[in-house]
Amino acid sequence: MAWLLAHKLEMTRIVKDNTFVPVTLLEVPALKVIAVKTKESDGYDALVVWILKKDAKGELKEGKKTLSFNEFSKIKEVSLKEWEAEKFKVWDELGLDNLEGVEKVNVIATSKWKWFTWAMKKHNFHGWPKTHGSKFHRALGSIGNRKPTRTHKGKKMHGHHWDKRVSLRDVPLELLNKDLKVFGLKGPIPWARKSLVIVNF
Repeated sequence: MAWLLAHKLEMTRIVKDNTFVPVTLLEVPALKVIAVKTKESDGYDALVVWILKKDAKGELKEGKKTLSFNEFSKIKEVSLKEWEAEKFKVWDELGLDNLEGVEKVNVIATSKWKWFTWAMKKHNFHGWPKTHGSKFHRALGSIGNRKPTRTHKGKKMHGHHWDKRVSLRDVPLELLNKDLKVFGLKGPIPWARKSLVIVNF
């Protein structure tokens, strides 16, 4: 299994087999592996990747770093399985070439934060009757029992809405443009524009 880091751009639609297909466009930045962590050295298996800016310039000569730190925009660590981490070496480049021939991918992202939300909206409750003089419409109602006199754990109540790690499986790959370093996945992808998404395939 391989993986990529990509920035979410926007949603659009493309024509495929005489039908419109909704897709989310993602851009793959320049990625370089700067460290390979293993259980023997660090206690877990992971890769540390530098995400380069578009205007970064320089090259690697004989395995020595010639790029300055200011030319990098972000450092990201991605956890991997032991047999996956063995495939990578320091200074390996990751790009769209790995997506050649791939039909479906798995996406790991973060759902958009909706702040503090009341229980009706957060859990999509139906609500109480709105006719016959009822004055109790959009409220949670009883949250506990007479015995035991407490609220049970896991009760659906108000609170922090979304902002959670989300995994999408078997998302069709509909578009691949190596010149623009952009690919398109069918349907919506969680989180906001320019956010970082992990793609497994």
